[in-house]
Amino acid sequence: MSAREQQQAQTPPAAPPEAGELDAGNRYEAVVPHWFYCKVTDSRERWVPFSTQDSERLEEAHGSGRDKEDLVVPTSGGRYDVHLKKRQRVAVYWEEEISEVRRCTWFYKGDKDNKYIPYSETFSKELEEAYMIAVTLDEWKKKLESPSREIIILHNPKLMVHYHPVATSDDWGSTPTEQGRPRTVKRGVENIAVEIPNGEPLQIDHLVFVVHGIGPACDIRFRSIVQCVNDFRNVSLSMLQAHFKKAQEQQQIGRVEFLPVNWHSSLHSTGVDVDLERITLPSINRLRHFINDTILDVFFYNSSTYCQTIVDTVASEMNRLYQLFLQRNPLFKGGVSIAGHSLGSLILFDLLTNQKAAPEEDEHNEEGSRTTSSNRGIEEVREILKKLELSEYCEVFEKEKMDRQALFLCTEKNLKEMGIPLGPRMKILHYISSKEEMQDQSTAAPGHSREHVAEPGSPSQHDPDSTDNARNCQYRDVGLGQVSANYPQLNYKPTIFFAFGSPIGMFLTVRGVKRINPNYSLPTCKGFFNIFHPFDPVAYRIEPMIVPDLEFEPMLLPHHKGRKRMHLELKEGLTRMSVDLKNNLLGSLRVAWQSFTRAPLPAVEAASTDAEAEAEASVEKQPDTKPDETPPAVKEEAPLINVGRLNGGNRIDYVLQEKPIESFNEYLFALQGHLCYWESEDTVLLVLKEIYQTQGITLDQPLPGSQ
Repeated sequence: MSAREQQQAQTPPAAPPEAGELDAGNRYEAVVPHWFYCKVTDSRERWVPFSTQDSERLEEAHGSGRDKEDLVVPTSGGRYDVHLKKRQRVAVYWEEEISEVRRCTWFYKGDKDNKYIPYSETFSKELEEAYMIAVTLDEWKKKLESPSREIIILHNPKLMVHYHPVATSDDWGSTPTEQGRPRTVKRGVENIAVEIPNGEPLQIDHLVFVVHGIGPACDIRFRSIVQCVNDFRNVSLSMLQAHFKKAQEQQQIGRVEFLPVNWHSSLHSTGVDVDLERITLPSINRLRHFINDTILDVFFYNSSTYCQTIVDTVASEMNRLYQLFLQRNPLFKGGVSIAGHSLGSLILFDLLTNQKAAPEEDEHNEEGSRTTSSNRGIEEVREILKKLELSEYCEVFEKEKMDRQALFLCTEKNLKEMGIPLGPRMKILHYISSKEEMQDQSTAAPGHSREHVAEPGSPSQHDPDSTDNARNCQYRDVGLGQVSANYPQLNYKPTIFFAFGSPIGMFLTVRGVKRINPNYSLPTCKGFFNIFHPFDPVAYRIEPMIVPDLEFEPMLLPHHKGRKRMHLELKEGLTRMSVDLKNNLLGSLRVAWQSFTRAPLPAVEAASTDAEAEAEASVEKQPDTKPDETPPAVKEEAPLINVGRLNGGNRIDYVLQEKPIESFNEYLFALQGHLCYWESEDTVLLVLKEIYQTQGITLDQPLPGSQ
């Protein structure tokens, strides 16, 4: 008996690949399948793996034998459904082309981008059976022909190749050959270079709707709002793992879901594009088409006809998505926030200013605002006493329920009745008088005009009987100048409104709103953050419209790694150094000039030396006293900046830190500055921080400079 016959006699009968392991000198192990879907971009196919979590769920459904039914398996955090019988992946919340789905075990390397492409499920079974027989019998050099008449040769477990046919069958009966460049064949997903995500947390803590700006493209790569929001969501998952690790380990949080809201396609499906095409000049065709498709969206929004279409689309789409989300997530108990980029933020702002709060909520909010303002006033008094080094009297003022306004109404007699000694009384009275002088010099101080100002939205903008009409007329309804439209109501009350690269401030000014009443807040949304890149040409600030008499910088968003960017630190250091050098140089020149001008007067030499000594002393002290005296005042006053109730008394404007390369030429990176928010870790981290702060969950470690 030959060696091969002996080996065949010892070999058990062949079993299907799924049978498990066969042992006959060589061990056969069944291949572990992984599920992929086909993504088509610019008519190019790319096979993308499902996450480990989704693939296991699909394999479990496939193994149950129910894939012959029309079984639907939710994947990608519930945003896509996979129909197992049809092998299709369908988007749930938005319109998207249906993707093909495969249960993949065998792959070959493509000829264009060297990415591995899975074989069809039927041919993969043939390859697996041939591989099992080859391993079991130790018989290699096997040739298989694919349905597309391509040749696959199994040389050994480590070397398997795929040949494209050079000649196809014709009348002369020619057959495929092995000629041509061979391609690598791999068995099992673990043997190909592909990154497989672990999956997303199943628990959803908060829902955020994201509204795009002008045009169908949302970033520098001309991608859609769906793709950009996918990036934003992916960055949020990485930020949660980096900055909320403790809360994740304790299973306090899951994730935040971001869903895109598309209004551009609905607007341009009204037939307006056909009308525009009829009147568009034929020259510079691409530029004119770009303007018609993007820039004109701003003009459409300022047209009463198309503004109604836009606000109806945005509101109805957000309401539809909200109801669909609740149907698919019946256990969801979290809040809802909204975010808008560019023109999208203005659309949301106009919608929010026209929402109607329930009457009982208005009364409750007024009581709550009074309580909040009272607590804030007591905190301000505590800060003032601390500044005057009179902290030991804080309890006395708290006992008398003394807020800032009451403090400024106090007389010496009142303070004496409270038991405040003479020395502290004089300090407090001096502080009050100095502040009153400063208020008299400035115009329209928000703290003094609030009680005379009508709430925005009321018929009268100021009290006709008031003697302070000159100040009150500056407050105008934030809805002033809005296009005449019937603004729909949302089915929920947003927790926070985030504006990215927003022109809200500019549009309000153009509409005639010079100032926003500090007492004004959005009817159904108590949080508002205006986030912008320093070089964004479309972005404008909001806070100067509330506090026009103070000049102060927007809040600098801390870097997500917990520090200021190196080039900004160097820039600040050099600025500080140049100021010091300038002060020292001017002081030295002043002393030299004084000594030079007084040198020819010997009769008054003795007297001049004393004067020079005094001058030198004053000059030397001057650079030291100014930097030492002014920064403490700024540092202590900065937290007391009152930016009104638009964001619940908290700061509104937040500016990103530019990257080192962007600081070389701000004009060159202006467009990038307007489109950078989708992949900005700093922006995403602020959004997550503020959302989870409403649930009492904070960052693992507070970032320096954050509020």
